[in-house]
Amino acid sequence: MTKIAFIYPGQGSQSVGMGETFLQDEKSRQYFEGADQALSFKLSDLMLQGPQEKLTLTYHAQPALLTVSAMITERLNRMGIVPDYTAGHSLGEYSALVASGVLPFESAVSIVHKRGLFMNSAVPAGEGSMAAILGMDSRDLERVTNEVTDSTGVVQLANLNCPGQIVISGTKAGVEEACRLAKERGAKRAIPLDVSGPFHSELMRPASKDLSKVLSEAFLEDAAIPVVTNVTAKTETNSVQLQDLLIRQLYSPVLWEQSVKEMIELGVTVFVEIGPGKVLSGLVKKIDRSVTTLPVFDLESFEKAVEELKK
Repeated sequence: MTKIAFIYPGQGSQSVGMGETFLQDEKSRQYFEGADQALSFKLSDLMLQGPQEKLTLTYHAQPALLTVSAMITERLNRMGIVPDYTAGHSLGEYSALVASGVLPFESAVSIVHKRGLFMNSAVPAGEGSMAAILGMDSRDLERVTNEVTDSTGVVQLANLNCPGQIVISGTKAGVEEACRLAKERGAKRAIPLDVSGPFHSELMRPASKDLSKVLSEAFLEDAAIPVVTNVTAKTETNSVQLQDLLIRQLYSPVLWEQSVKEMIELGVTVFVEIGPGKVLSGLVKKIDRSVTTLPVFDLESFEKAVEELKK
């Protein structure tokens, strides 16, 4: 029998106008209104009108993406479409937790806004960076990053996205040297990323301490739908474990390729990507071309996905 996973994108997928086509529906509008109330500022104006530079700031992009993802999830649930598993890429893990009943939406919006602020202040601007390394095996790249960490500056594997695409993160000097060395040792390309900090690296530990305090004040429920987590690439339903994994996620690699393989192993044949863009659908196809991917980001793609899933 077909199993469905709902998967949720992370930072970088945000764009001005996202979610706008859903707003004629009253229940959907309540998500935009709920985010504004939870944050005490008009996030909805930023989402609908921009400017893009302001929306892209870590502490705006995170609650904005969560809002659109949660809104579309509720709309799919209303149509009788419920997943067997959920998972999200980095920030997207919070959208997965809302979908799985671990966190109420308003609480999650507030938490990810604070998470963005903590991540933004953990490392002064310009001191950390990230880069995508293409065409290199993870073990070979890890040897490079270990070597560079010992000699030049902290750098480590941050996102294991799909075969041949790994993101590294760390100090500016460490990332630059790792890029140089990786290309010298056979990587096809090394592409610096336009991000505001060294996410999923040891440099995020100060942010994880602040996040730990915020999460300890939140009330997490056990997951009604198993979540495949970034840190372990395994299913988890226990709220205490999930809370610990959210803290560790800030400075640990996102095991996305392994997470997708785990869901396929569990019988998932349809991946519904919920939120702006189609980044995760592309990664899933690079991991296994035989599965179906359905990106849902506007009303048209929503209707198409519902029609496909109702067959």
